Amino acid sequence: MTDPKSQSVKASDLFVKALEAEGVEQIFAVPGEENLDILESLRTSSIELVLTRHEQGAGFMAATYGRLTGKPGVCMATLGPGATNLTTPAAYAHLGGFPLIMITGQKPIKTSKQGQFQIIDIVSLYDPICKLSEQIVHGNAIPSLVREAFRLASEERPGAVLLELPEDIAEEQCDAPVIPPHPRHYAFASDAAIKDAASLIKTAKMPLVLLGAGANRKQARSAISDFVDSTGIPFFCTQMGKGVVDERSDLFLGTAALSDNDYLHCVLDRADLIINFGHDVVEKPPFFMEDGGKEVIHVNYKSAQVDQVYFPQVEVVGDLATSVKKLQQALGDKCDFDRTYFGTVKAEVERHLHEGVDDPCFPVKPQRFVADTRRAMGDKDIIALDNGIYKIWYARNYKAYEPNTVLLDNALATMGAGLPSAMAAAFLNPDRRVMAICGDGGFMMNSQELETAIRMKLNLVVMVLSDSSYGMIRWKQAGLGFEDWGLEFDNPDFVRYAESYGATGHRVAATEDLVPTINAAFEAGGVHLIDLPVDYSENQKVLIDELAAKTCLL
Repeated sequence: MTDPKSQSVKASDLFVKALEAEGVEQIFAVPGEENLDILESLRTSSIELVLTRHEQGAGFMAATYGRLTGKPGVCMATLGPGATNLTTPAAYAHLGGFPLIMITGQKPIKTSKQGQFQIIDIVSLYDPICKLSEQIVHGNAIPSLVREAFRLASEERPGAVLLELPEDIAEEQCDAPVIPPHPRHYAFASDAAIKDAASLIKTAKMPLVLLGAGANRKQARSAISDFVDSTGIPFFCTQMGKGVVDERSDLFLGTAALSDNDYLHCVLDRADLIINFGHDVVEKPPFFMEDGGKEVIHVNYKSAQVDQVYFPQVEVVGDLATSVKKLQQALGDKCDFDRTYFGTVKAEVERHLHEGVDDPCFPVKPQRFVADTRRAMGDKDIIALDNGIYKIWYARNYKAYEPNTVLLDNALATMGAGLPSAMAAAFLNPDRRVMAICGDGGFMMNSQELETAIRMKLNLVVMVLSDSSYGMIRWKQAGLGFEDWGLEFDNPDFVRYAESYGATGHRVAATEDLVPTINAAFEAGGVHLIDLPVDYSENQKVLIDELAAKTCLL
């Protein structure tokens, strides 16, 4: 019999081996003193350390890695201020449904010579925004905790997990074996649920399909596309459901970028049934249910979280793609629905969205810069949006052709995530064009990650929409009748700022130069920043005045 002591290893080495067993290939990190043991263990491992310039950058990159791959992204920070800087990425993953593992350090827990210096209760702090928040108190607990962390982070509904590794635990000897992961399969929805849903669809006169963020998570595109083609039911999407089905389809009605009173809501108000694939109430509501109004079928991995605007009458809970296929089989041939009104509204939506796409005015108006972005990007190319008023314009006006090609956050809706998110997308997809689209406010919150992008040798274009203000709040301020005050600022010279990091800067001086500038930047390769002056005067006209005056009696 082998002596267990002869197999003892340092706890930080065991931790890294457990990460390797989970298939971790990169860790995005800003290490500190309390991470030095694990940093040394990473040095001789197969895992690549991606050093970022702020913990938010590390967290957003790891969360986007999880969003795009379905495997938990991993980030690391030290104790105290390093750990607190990960709270926004944790909330981003928690609300967005992105699998994320966060590793934080801590002072020794067995003895202390520094009192409470830098020590706060990180585990308790993270409890409300994590699926699991745990301090490791013994090296032999590492394999089971790492396995459980990855299981929870990736299991529907995905989210964030925190593991705190104190430095005295990291350096101790332990002998527990690594627990390897194993395949997991989701249960199927019951036949009774499928039958109830199919019966409701067959009796509907004007049904619609809604595609939410959950439909983008688990590669359900093939099943959902077949369902839409087979049934002929028109579909629309939430902001985070864009691209699940090709939006060039004749059956695509639009994106619910606003919760109410958009042209799309004309058909939502008239529909008698909405078949909801993959949406939950964390994302901003795409429509409001009213008691006694339309019926809703909830099709998702988990049962519906009921609130005042969402209370589905039928639930189909289980593996999403399998549920969609079983529903399609239960319905049989193409169903006979009245699509006349839907077609009329679709034509009206397309007419309005086409207005302004060739507007030569400068600074550039939203309709034009969104259209020019679409002209420059291929079917599988990726845009990653920060948070601002332009997000509504892109959600409404930019058609997505493939899943996860429009990366935006309609859950936490945080500023500062656009650039790191685009960096993760470029890292994972070196053969595609990837563009970060940021307002000047959001860009400056994590602009230091330009240096990280250059060091990673990414091919990335960052388009900064410059209006020298917090535009979304300014729009809300005007809409509520307040004075225009308190939301303007000055910017650096973005071209020189980009060049100071080693990137290439471009300043667009005429509207017709935008597409050639984007194309030239991608063709040159490397990291490029485009400073684009924008004019948001259309916000009031298009998103408020025209919608208030619209009629649904078409």
